[in-house]
Amino acid sequence: MSNFSFLKSIDNDLYDIISEAEKLYRDEYFEQCITQTRRFGENTCKKVLGNSLTSEKTFDEMLATLKDKVSTAVQEKEFVDDLYFLKKEGNQSVHSSSVKKNGMVALECLQRAFEVAINYGVYYKKSDSKILNLEFDIDLLITGKKSKQSLAEKYVKEKKKTKIEKKTKKISLTKDKKTFAKKEKKKDLFWCFWFFTLIISFILCFTIFLLSFVS
Repeated sequence: MSNFSFLKSIDNDLYDIISEAEKLYRDEYFEQCITQTRRFGENTCKKVLGNSLTSEKTFDEMLATLKDKVSTAVQEKEFVDDLYFLKKEGNQSVHSSSVKKNGMVALECLQRAFEVAINYGVYYKKSDSKILNLEFDIDLLITGKKSKQSLAEKYVKEKKKTKIEKKTKKISLTKDKKTFAKKEKKKDLFWCFWFFTLIISFILCFTIFLLSFVS
């Protein structure tokens, strides 16, 4: 299974490109994954421009043309921003002199590609708007199996877990304070007893001394 399964019926070529990026991520080939998401972004941009393409050859040139053509609608601006992000990270990955196993960047590239795919499907290919409700599933990305819990359910579960941990910590701290107080109290009683015993001993010694002196 793939986070991009919905794209298969919309554009199988794009689906093949991005599903390969998911596989690369799963196998921890993060640099290659980032490069593959760039390829996905470039091909998506080319398909959106379609017949309006003229002399543009590079991804950068195509993005500049697309930016001039989009409206002020939020989703179109986000679409272009996401494509720019994929281009930037992909270029850095390709031209980097060393291999950087940056899983977080690769993950963000896939998430951005996911948003690009949804916008492409709904606003450019006029697909069912229900796909706007889809959420990127990290469990599915890593394991290849769909998570049984939604993102909202996971959030609630984590929130409850954090709440329980805080409560447990608070109880533990209260117990520690009580234990410490008891220990301190015992110490105080010990020193009081010791001081009292010392005084009694002193009085007894002094009395014996006086008696011996008198006799």
